[in-house]
Amino acid sequence: MIKGIIIVNNHGKPRLVKFYQNVESEALQQSVIRRVFQQVAARPDSFCNYLEGIVPEWGDNIKLIYRHYATLYFVFAVDQQESDLGILDLIQVFVEALDKCFENVCELDLIFHSDRVHYVLDEIVMGGMVLETNIHAVLQSIKDQGKMHQDSLTTSTTGNQSASSVQNRLAGGDYNFQYNW
Repeated sequence: MIKGIIIVNNHGKPRLVKFYQNVESEALQQSVIRRVFQQVAARPDSFCNYLEGIVPEWGDNIKLIYRHYATLYFVFAVDQQESDLGILDLIQVFVEALDKCFENVCELDLIFHSDRVHYVLDEIVMGGMVLETNIHAVLQSIKDQGKMHQDSLTTSTTGNQSASSVQNRLAGGDYNFQYNW
């Protein structure tokens, strides 16, 4: 099970934090983020991306699996049952999905569009369990969300629409959709 997902920049500032196992107080959450960053940032880029982490809030057998892209660390804290290579692939799918949504994702996209970043993450992981690893399925869900968002904007100006008409529009594919809504 995935215990938490933390994205921090090179200076340790969190850009996205999602805990799937409860950490009681905000002070403890900050402590977890700081501890994870210190363990990951201390390693040279030439080392492997797996680390037996020490995070007392989540128990003894925690693995930190991470990737360092430009100025961001994408860190997944998982238990011993998760596959290291599977989680690395999951990080790659997440980053590729963000890259498609934001056209060369950068740290500012995570800051100013955190709602979209959380939506992309929720398409891949929910409740600490992996939902989808197929990049095409994830992107299709994001595309459908964009269509529904576009429909909600046009519906608010034209009046109410039934759920079946929205569903028909989604299935019709008559939209020119761009991933950066």
